[in-house]
Amino acid sequence: MYYQKSIEQTLNDCQTTKSGLSTQEALSRQEKYGKNELAEKKKESPFLIFLKQFQDLLVIILIIAAIISGLSGQLESTLVIVVVIVINAILGTVQTLKAEKSLESLKKLSIPKVKVLRDGQLCELNSNELTIGDIVQIEAGDVVSGDGRIIESASLQINESALTGEVDSVDKITDTIEQEVIVGDQKNMAFSGSLVTNGTGRYIVTSIGMNTEIGKIASMLNEAKDRKTPLQKSLDDFSGKLSVAIMIICSFVLALNIFLAHESLLDALMIAVALAVAAIPEALSSIVTIVLSMSTQKMVKENAIIKNLNSVESLGCVSVICSDKTGTLTQNKMTPQTIYLNNKLLEIDDLDSHHHDHNVLLKACLLCNNAVINGEQRIGDPTELALIDLVHLHTQNDPEFENTAIRQNELPFDSDRKLMSVSSLNHLYTKGAPDVILQRCTSILINGQKETLTERYKNEILQQNQNYANEGLRVLGFAYKDLDSHDIQLDDENNLTFVGLVSLMDPPRPESADAVAKCKMAGIKPIMITGDHVVTARSIAKKIGIYEDGDLSIDGQQLNQMSDEELDEKLTHISVYARVAPEHKIRIVKAWQKRGDIVAMTGDGVNDAPALKQSDIGVAMGITGTEVSKDAANMILTDDNFSTIVKAVITGRNVYRNIKNSINYLLSGNFAGIICVFVASLLLLPTPFFPVHLLFMNLITDSLPAIAIGMESGRNDVLKEKPRKADDSILNKSTFFQISYEGIVIAICTMCAYLTGLKGDPLTASTMAFATICLARLLHGFNCRSSQPLSKIGFFTNRSSIIAFIIGFALLHFILFVPAMHGLFMIHTISINQLLVIYGFALLPTIIIQAKKMLTK
Repeated sequence: MYYQKSIEQTLNDCQTTKSGLSTQEALSRQEKYGKNELAEKKKESPFLIFLKQFQDLLVIILIIAAIISGLSGQLESTLVIVVVIVINAILGTVQTLKAEKSLESLKKLSIPKVKVLRDGQLCELNSNELTIGDIVQIEAGDVVSGDGRIIESASLQINESALTGEVDSVDKITDTIEQEVIVGDQKNMAFSGSLVTNGTGRYIVTSIGMNTEIGKIASMLNEAKDRKTPLQKSLDDFSGKLSVAIMIICSFVLALNIFLAHESLLDALMIAVALAVAAIPEALSSIVTIVLSMSTQKMVKENAIIKNLNSVESLGCVSVICSDKTGTLTQNKMTPQTIYLNNKLLEIDDLDSHHHDHNVLLKACLLCNNAVINGEQRIGDPTELALIDLVHLHTQNDPEFENTAIRQNELPFDSDRKLMSVSSLNHLYTKGAPDVILQRCTSILINGQKETLTERYKNEILQQNQNYANEGLRVLGFAYKDLDSHDIQLDDENNLTFVGLVSLMDPPRPESADAVAKCKMAGIKPIMITGDHVVTARSIAKKIGIYEDGDLSIDGQQLNQMSDEELDEKLTHISVYARVAPEHKIRIVKAWQKRGDIVAMTGDGVNDAPALKQSDIGVAMGITGTEVSKDAANMILTDDNFSTIVKAVITGRNVYRNIKNSINYLLSGNFAGIICVFVASLLLLPTPFFPVHLLFMNLITDSLPAIAIGMESGRNDVLKEKPRKADDSILNKSTFFQISYEGIVIAICTMCAYLTGLKGDPLTASTMAFATICLARLLHGFNCRSSQPLSKIGFFTNRSSIIAFIIGFALLHFILFVPAMHGLFMIHTISINQLLVIYGFALLPTIIIQAKKMLTK
């Protein structure tokens, strides 16, 4: 066991060095050991997926219809029903396989990154490229990839609850453990899937993939079943209730035909089954899945990775967006602006590494820093990268500087202390928030001399810090002290000598102001939550429109002093929260949720993870975000841009609108079919539709236009609507009225065509009714694209709807005019005059519906 071996023994066993593997050796080992991935559960074969398509309620009804049709001697209808069922099953299988491929592509986009030594240089790789012998560097916020023996530790703490169930972080060591211990006590090991909560360190990768401790657990897990989204559950529940209602109506129609019309049992059953087939909106669930799947693919192109389909639809409900400032609302491209040193302001170009005071400041900038610049690859926090650029700019011709700027031990930054410190030769250097640094200082460096830090000096420094903050600049304070020991403790961060301030600018993204304006137009409250000074935060918030006259801005301390009642009273007026801790973020989210709002929260750090989990839509940063924040989130932004969230909200609202329009289309068309069969039964008339007719309707006039409606391009006018409540029913009173009204109009026109045909013979009447309702529903697909009339949205703006209509129109006329199809589809030859009657009655519902839309709008 590696925990019982020394670092040297582990390096030898893994045939590596502290400088890591060469690229060539790493590739060779990847071929030998495979990728660092957990084996996925065994996928269902396409044949099994195909068989599962026959579990659907509609398919069972269709099989019953085929049996009854066969028993009644209508073998052609039986053949058509069987063929259609098989085609449906094939289409369902293809769609399932496509969805699986889409999910696989999304998984590839969200593979975690790791920092690895290759060829002696630190570089960033996908975690699945790790191999045995790699040297991995970790810091707070990282998720460990691959098991490994720790070889360096600077206050390193790792939470291994995913593996051990223990919530407390483990202090990691580099010493050898002699005795045999369980996983939880192997303190010199890092385990895959664990979270680094504090400090920095390095480890040698000793196990990857299924050979890791978490891989062993994964191999013992039972296969998890896929879960349906709440929207799908809601629709399935609706479909189930509708099916029960239809069965009751079918039983009533069956009784009517047997006891009043004196039909034979088989004929009566055929009519009842026809009604059931006509009524059940079997395409609902699959259409929702298709629309959501296509939306996730679209959003990937717009720099948003959605981790589950449900989140797409949920985005449409968002009424509050709590956003971090740095990198999300701003460009995350920090550049130093001015320096406050020797109690005066200096321009960046005035720095001179040969000047003692300047030299101390530059060393503090370089040493209190975990960023790495390796050629074109820049790894680390943008602020720290900017400080390295500052140092390199002024020390490239100073070899003495590099010889004396030697990093030894580190006290890592944490959000409570707001400091980080590093020992170097005979000094301790500290970087942190200026106000916190000043509290730790007793002297100030002025022209090479340490003078007492008087109240006058303190006030001047704080005033300068305030001036910087008013300009929207980020400010870092630097201090140092003499130190004899290389080992440093938290107590050493006292009695420091203040060195200076460095101001940095992270300008707002150009598109942030427009995105914020769109939020407000959409009835969404944008809120800035940041760790920066309240004045800095408010300055940026004003520039982009989050903070307006009459709004409030508070810091974490003020928030602590507020009771829940006071917070609730002021909540809608607070636009900026500064200097916040993790518990503050959760409190803010809960306060909004208590009011019934749906909250989206952005975050990138370990401390953001609880709030991301608590929020309704957690949004993690793909570039600067830690792996734990990405794991806790529902959505990952690959460009760390606030405007991408707004685009996602627009997509979410449009998705919901399109799904609702598809449902309107399906139910109004089905309702028309129900009315026709029911009225014919009540009037003791021959059935207007045979099962094979209804099968054609379900396959062609239901599915194709409904999917096309779901593909309707998004419109920004959804931003003018208020956010809907999460529990709003998709079938409210107005929707139900619309479905009923449109269904009745189509049914009346269909029955008119049917009665016209009945002047000849029942088969002609049935043919005319079938052709009219099919064509009317195909045309109705254009009505259901939007609540606006076609003259406003444009007839040609949805090519999918036009293609769906053309395919349906062509197939319908193929059946009507090819004699070989007549027997199969129970069709009678029709004349040109009868065809014109069909066209007239099929077009009439669209004219009526479009006229009503134009009048009401």
